[in-house]
Amino acid sequence: MKTAAVALALIASSFAQAAAQHLPPVGGPYPPPFTETLSNNIPLAFGMEADEAARALGVPLNYIRGRPGDEIFLAFRNVGGSGLFYRKDRLYLQFRKGRLAGWKGDWGHNWMWQ
Repeated sequence: MKTAAVALALIASSFAQAAAQHLPPVGGPYPPPFTETLSNNIPLAFGMEADEAARALGVPLNYIRGRPGDEIFLAFRNVGGSGLFYRKDRLYLQFRKGRLAGWKGDWGHNWMWQ
């Protein structure tokens, strides 16, 4: 008898009215676009100078190779990890004519698990 009452209560609660998210008021505050809510959003933009890119990433840039104005830099970004081992991802930045032309993340291999 008790199980039937519990089952009936569960079935009745599943028919509760669903509440959809309402539209924002006209001219009111709008929610941010989806891309601004991502946690992996990189604050880089094509055409930045090297010091602007370093400031945006919050880490210094390490020179890898290239002539002045056409360099490749490396940024070590601390992306957290466990309490024992911090994970640092490498981000290569390509500059042409002193402006950021592209970047590539390098996650590499974890030497501890080989």
